Amino acid sequence: MALLVFDCLVGHSGILIKYTAILGKPVEFLFENLWVFFGVAILISFSGVMAPGPVFAAAVAKGYKDEKAGIKIALGHGIVEFPLMALIVLSLGYVFKEPAVRLGIGLIGGSLLVFLGVTMIRSRKMVAEGPEEYMPYNSVIAGALTTSANPYFFLWWATVGALLIAGAQEFGSIVVIIFAVVHWSCDLAWYSFTSFAVFKTKHLWTPLVHEIVFGLCGILMIGFGLYFVAGPAAELAGYEQ
Repeated sequence: MALLVFDCLVGHSGILIKYTAILGKPVEFLFENLWVFFGVAILISFSGVMAPGPVFAAAVAKGYKDEKAGIKIALGHGIVEFPLMALIVLSLGYVFKEPAVRLGIGLIGGSLLVFLGVTMIRSRKMVAEGPEEYMPYNSVIAGALTTSANPYFFLWWATVGALLIAGAQEFGSIVVIIFAVVHWSCDLAWYSFTSFAVFKTKHLWTPLVHEIVFGLCGILMIGFGLYFVAGPAAELAGYEQ
């Protein structure tokens, strides 16, 4: 009998999970048991949010001055994420798989991440020396910008996220809403913990340590930005040949 195999790259950690089902029959262990579904959804959500990325770097940077920065960053993240989940529920998730859309997101988003990274590196000394903002945005805006500038975020939702939403829809509309809140709560918990930990330990940071940490955060953002720009640039070069 024919088999369907869904190969999904879960989170930044690169964990490969294969969902296999008999043709025409939903994946039983994921779609028939509500508690199992939420258990898997939470594990997958944390596998993505806990990996280093642009939003994590923003949480570290903002947490140095504000122990509640993670909450605000999660709110900014949600401003982008909740509407995106709604689009997927409306079956528009396929749009983010289109080459032209991914190309545009990669070029624009990658460039923005490079800009944010350079800004963070240039102003890293101001964090310890004065109250000036070392990122040119408040935490909510920083969360929204670093989220919307991350092409992998959209790719994740167009693949793994879409599968999870499809699973939630098997249980009804209320479960879809609960899933959305539960997933975002994973973001809230991790970024809140990150900023709180940074704020509470900042007295242990020497000026050299602080410069190294914020320099690395800036380099991380630049690295992600260049990586996201490189892919679309290579595709453009391929089209021209």
